[in-house]
Amino acid sequence: MIGWRFLFSRQWAGYLALTILFAVVCAGLGMWQLDRRGQALAEIALVQQNFDSEPVPIAQALPSLGAFDESQKWLRVTVSGTYLTDHTMLVRNRPLNGNPGFEELVPLQLDDGTVFVVDRGWLPTGQRQDAPDVVPEAPAGPVTVTARLKAGEPTIAGRSASGHQIATIHLPEIEGRVDAPTYTGAYGLLATEDPAPAQRPVAVTKPIPDEGPHLSYAFQWFTFGVLGFAGLIWAARQEFRSRNADDPEERERAAERARRKAAKPRSDAEVEDELLGHR
Repeated sequence: MIGWRFLFSRQWAGYLALTILFAVVCAGLGMWQLDRRGQALAEIALVQQNFDSEPVPIAQALPSLGAFDESQKWLRVTVSGTYLTDHTMLVRNRPLNGNPGFEELVPLQLDDGTVFVVDRGWLPTGQRQDAPDVVPEAPAGPVTVTARLKAGEPTIAGRSASGHQIATIHLPEIEGRVDAPTYTGAYGLLATEDPAPAQRPVAVTKPIPDEGPHLSYAFQWFTFGVLGFAGLIWAARQEFRSRNADDPEERERAAERARRKAAKPRSDAEVEDELLGHR
């Protein structure tokens, strides 16, 4: 009887190594999905904590122009000043509900001369040109704005724009455009303006809590890793039966398996396949 000695061969050592590698990869992908779920849950917590919070003065939330912490995302702040409407900018490639569009940015200059960039909302792409048909004007004169903080965006290689359009909300670039000290840690998504204009772009809506399918994906990857070992065990068992087919004990077990299989009720599909095979 050969037994299980074949498992100590170089070939089966290779099979084991491949199975372990597969399991490690699956475990890594599973942990990655759990990490993504953690990020989604953290974002949901920030929305619940900050989106409808009591507004605080911008100087309290951002004590310096470069200050911003990710925990402040969606935090509502109040800031007063005058819109620099001559520096109104449109951010390209901003779809909303599947529709192409732009976001309107207007720098707000505070009494001390510093500038806070306000995203006044979304505008659809025009019918005949690659720009909105109408850009609602920001209120003239002194205005008090309530906005939700959001981190500035990096530049993207290969993406550019010209004129009053910009590719991303890269705050240092905007600072260069307005030529004034500017908050570069964060900008604001407009919530309210006082005085309120007759018309404004589409306001940002509260994100719907959705952690995504990451937990189920993680479970699937972990399951795949376990199934790899199950498949290896099954293959080893089949190899054992093949190599020991002439052993009396294995013949007895093979006969017992055949007997149980014959005694098992056949499914309708099996009966149908047998009948079709006789035609």
